Amino acid sequence: MIIDWAHAWPSVAAAFLASMVEFVEALTVVLAVGTVRGWRGALAGTGAALAALLLLVALLGPALTRIPLGAIQIVAGTLLLLFGMRWLRKAILRAAGVIPLHDETAIFAAESESLRASGAGGRWDTVAVAAAFKITMLEGIEVVFIVIAVGAGGKDLLVPASLGALTALVIVVLLGLVLHRPLSAIPENTLKFAVGVLLAAFGTFWFGEGIGVRWPGADWSIVWLTAAFLATALLAVGMRRRATAAVSESRRRE
Repeated sequence: MIIDWAHAWPSVAAAFLASMVEFVEALTVVLAVGTVRGWRGALAGTGAALAALLLLVALLGPALTRIPLGAIQIVAGTLLLLFGMRWLRKAILRAAGVIPLHDETAIFAAESESLRASGAGGRWDTVAVAAAFKITMLEGIEVVFIVIAVGAGGKDLLVPASLGALTALVIVVLLGLVLHRPLSAIPENTLKFAVGVLLAAFGTFWFGEGIGVRWPGADWSIVWLTAAFLATALLAVGMRRRATAAVSESRRRE
C-alpha cells in the first residue's frame, strides 16, 4: 500500500492532537494510581485496557472495508462533528472564563485523595487495577473512534491516522516515564480548542463528501473549513466574554 502523505497529513495531525489530549488525561489518573496504590496494579489495569483497545481496533478496522465509502463518510463525519462540537463548546467556555480551565495538577491531587480514601489493597490491588483500566478504556475508546472516523473518510487514511495516534501515545508515555508527574505544562486547553476546530472541520468535510457535495479545492477545502470554524469559535469567545462582563457589571451596580 502506497500512502499519499500530501493527502494524508491533515488526518495525521488531527489524530495526533486529539489522541495527545486523551492520553494526557489518562496519564494523570494512571500516575495518581501508581503513586498512591502502587505500580503493579496501575500497569496491570493499563495493560489490560490497551489489549482490549487493540482487539477493538482489530475487529472494527477490517469491518470498514465491507461498508460503502459514502456510508462510512456520513457516519464518520457525524461522529467527528459530535466530538468536535462538544470539545469546541467547552473550549470556548473555558477561553471566555465561564468554566474553569482544565487543570491536570488539580485532577491529580483530587484523584490521589480519592484513591487514598479507598483503603489498603492486597498483592493485586483491585482498586488500582480498576481505576487504571477504567480511565485507559474511557479515553482510549474516544481515541479509537476518533482515529477510525478520521481515517475512514478516504482511501488509505486509516494507517496514517493510526500512526498519528501511536506517535501521541509514545510521546505521552515517554514524558510520563521521565517526569513522573502530570503533564500540566502541556497547554491542554489550547490543544482542545485546536482539536475541536479540526474535528469539526473534518466532520463537515466527510459528511459533505458522503452526501455528494463537491468541495471547491477538493481535499484542500479542509484548510478553509478549519479557518472558518476557528474564526467562528474566536468570535464566540469574544461575544461570550462581553456578555459575561456585562452581567458582572450589572450585578455590581445592583
